[in-house]
Amino acid sequence: MKTLIIAEKPDMGRTIAAVVEPKAVNRRTYLEGERYIISWAIGHLVTLAEPDQYDPRYKKWNDQDLPIIPGAFKLWPNARTKDQLKTIGELAKRCNRLINACDAGREGQLIFHYIRQYLKLRQPTDRLWISDLTAETIRKGFDALRSDDSYTPLTKAAKARSEADWLIGMNASRAFTIRHKALLSVGRVQTPVLALLYDRHQEIKAFQSETYYVVRAVFEQEGCIYSGLWQGERLTDPAKAEALAQKVNGKQGQITQYEVTESKEYPFRLYDLTLLQREANARFGFSAKKTLDIAQALYEKHKVITYPRTNSNYVTEENIPVMGKVLNTLQGTQPYSELAAGADRSRVHKGNKAVCNPSKVEDHHAILPTPKRASGLSQEEQKIYDMVVRRFLSHYYPPARYNNHLVITVADHETFRTKAKELLEPGWKVVLHPETAEGSTDKTKGKRKKAEAEPDEEEELMTGPLRVTPEQPVWCKDASYTEKATQPPKAYTEGTLLKAMESAGKSVEEDELREAMKDTGLGTPATRAATIERLKQVGYISLAGKKLEITSKGCAAIELIREAGVELLASPAMTGRWEQRLHQISRGEASDERFMEQVKQFASLIVEKVRVQRPAMPGTFEEESRGSKRSAKRTGTTGKSTGKTGAKQTAAGAGSQRAATASPGTSAAEGTGSVRSASFRSGACSAAAAKSAGSKRAAAAPEQTAGPKRIAACPRQGCGGTIIEGKRGYGCSAFRTGCTFVIWKEQLGKSISAAMAKSLVEKGETSLITFKRPNGGESYKGKLVLADRSKGTIQIAAAVNGTT
Repeated sequence: MKTLIIAEKPDMGRTIAAVVEPKAVNRRTYLEGERYIISWAIGHLVTLAEPDQYDPRYKKWNDQDLPIIPGAFKLWPNARTKDQLKTIGELAKRCNRLINACDAGREGQLIFHYIRQYLKLRQPTDRLWISDLTAETIRKGFDALRSDDSYTPLTKAAKARSEADWLIGMNASRAFTIRHKALLSVGRVQTPVLALLYDRHQEIKAFQSETYYVVRAVFEQEGCIYSGLWQGERLTDPAKAEALAQKVNGKQGQITQYEVTESKEYPFRLYDLTLLQREANARFGFSAKKTLDIAQALYEKHKVITYPRTNSNYVTEENIPVMGKVLNTLQGTQPYSELAAGADRSRVHKGNKAVCNPSKVEDHHAILPTPKRASGLSQEEQKIYDMVVRRFLSHYYPPARYNNHLVITVADHETFRTKAKELLEPGWKVVLHPETAEGSTDKTKGKRKKAEAEPDEEEELMTGPLRVTPEQPVWCKDASYTEKATQPPKAYTEGTLLKAMESAGKSVEEDELREAMKDTGLGTPATRAATIERLKQVGYISLAGKKLEITSKGCAAIELIREAGVELLASPAMTGRWEQRLHQISRGEASDERFMEQVKQFASLIVEKVRVQRPAMPGTFEEESRGSKRSAKRTGTTGKSTGKTGAKQTAAGAGSQRAATASPGTSAAEGTGSVRSASFRSGACSAAAAKSAGSKRAAAAPEQTAGPKRIAACPRQGCGGTIIEGKRGYGCSAFRTGCTFVIWKEQLGKSISAAMAKSLVEKGETSLITFKRPNGGESYKGKLVLADRSKGTIQIAAAVNGTT
């Protein structure tokens, strides 16, 4: 009898067949040779059954039926691919041995074993575990086949993940939906991710911007020109800043300290999937899902990169000879031939722990190019391939070398500091594109984060040498002051959200600490993209350019979950620990049975807590008009994922939810087939609007009915919007279409009233008002003037002879 090979997808099956059975006959849904029959799944052929497939009464969402905790989980075939499942079952009857050739990872293991369990296949099974689809790797993989039994812990972890997502998702989604009479999707991973976005939104909303001033002086010494920042307490008085600049301008100064230290910058880490997704988002604006899809095509279709769904940034000793072959291929491939020819092969070896670190490689090594020459790539595929190739090549080059200059200059008893970075040797940076040569989302170790927070503290990168003599005097050629404002935390992009998911929301800048937290992140590299997409689909978040914005429905969901007393459901740290436990199960270090008992207890606790929660206020969720620009676009509400990540379960029980709302005794199947984005009547994402019914209802009522106060037409040219009063400022109603005009209420030591804002917008200035100097000096009269009609920046214009 023959051996049946089950691959995860058709392309993979055909690629394997071309190596092990080159003369196999193509039967459309499988290929048959002398020794092997090769067929394939098409993603998840079998999934966990929906509640109503256990009992028809579960079609109606009734509180008394919760919690739903099956004694034994049932499997159900995917209706769209049941013919392929039937084919595999018939082929298995002709074979006495199976080979699991699904993706080498937790999800691939789940896909195969659900098929095996549903079809009751009892044949001995081997496991093909490979990291790329080149012919050489496939042959080596078949030479090193291991019994699938040796992967039993991984299978247990895969099933535990799937069943845990089902239990939490189905029960929490139904409990919250029934209680609050609005379809709320809740999930083990997606809800903590949504909580990250909610908390960041609240931080930005509560942020109070402060205006301050920096003084910069330009010095010259024998033809060498450099600039420095004034050192002292933060300046909040423009008059003081101006006086300081005038004080040193044209004066002689002296260098009191001059230090030069050399530093080296080593290549950034090889890519894992999350890092690749983050940088592709930052550089090209690609979503996490898009980058994953492109990388998967480069792996499966073109076979030019290794397995992309990896969480490792390192390789093993076995990979190093193959990396040498890749280098040979790149020497004959444009535009990499010159870079490959200049590579120093001696730099990549088993002793280089920045590259070769077997202790940090589990299922798969870092993403690498394969020895196969790339051809026929689309423009977007070429971009991702180029990133992988250049990161690979960078490790064959020496570190970049810099001289770091620190100059302290004193002029008229005022101190100025200069920090400059002089490039001595570019080293590995010759490999990078010009726009990435001096930056990356990786390996910042906190320096760039600080630079973004305080732009006036940035180092200057010099194009030429800085040569000064401390013993000689310097002259201040110019001095000026600049108005600055403290900035709120930045809204998440998909790239920065992936970084937060990787560390369960904790701010971790050090590479070593981040590496240690990889087992405690939210989701896995393979599932994070699907989680973000799911949040978009259910209307919890929307995309504004690169920024991810939480919707009012998303805000309400988090507030209701936290108010119910099940904060752990929205806790990134707790979900990170769950992920760590699943990882321990996959290594045989923890019990899957104990884990599932805890999950069942938690699912029951959620139902109990929500059952006694006060229902959400009427109007907390209000369907928006069909033509509203604020309504989030939908791709469907069944929760079924087009990918293989198990998003059907992770989507928090939305697998059978097709109604815009669900109430006790109502069948979800009777819905409209579309879930609209819910919004608070006030149009704001605030806790008050999401409060439960009761004593707070009366207090919230005026907020629900009052509309925003209109000030004037937006002065920004071509805008056409209206300036309206908000909680912290006067902004344009057309902000969602790109208008950035806003006048903050608290700035320059004044509270800007609606009348003042109207005068600024319509006349460009206010009437004369009195200002007080912060140092207790004389008060003076002046006007606030609109300095920038496109952004809303205002300045003080002191009145002539206006001192009182």
